[in-house]
Amino acid sequence: MRSLLSGLHKAFENRVRLGIMSVLTIQESLDFNALKEYLKVTDGNLASHLKALEKENFIRVEKSFIGRKPNTKYFITKEGKKAFEKHIEALEKLIQSQK
Repeated sequence: MRSLLSGLHKAFENRVRLGIMSVLTIQESLDFNALKEYLKVTDGNLASHLKALEKENFIRVEKSFIGRKPNTKYFITKEGKKAFEKHIEALEKLIQSQK
């Protein structure tokens, strides 16, 4: 059982972080408001989880302006995609081992 759990990454244990990574795996990029809408979370909650994933280098941030309004977009990194795929594979193995 221990070897099955070794592939799980602690950064993805939280449902919001799991949701962020799932959405960014499918979408090329999303801005803050789109992520907030997808995940139905507060600004502060989303910001703290984005910061944690950014600290792990699993996502990258691009800030720009649309007109005079700031716009922040998020992208999954190659490192983040690889770590997330490994996490999903470990979950699948864990599920299969219970059948």
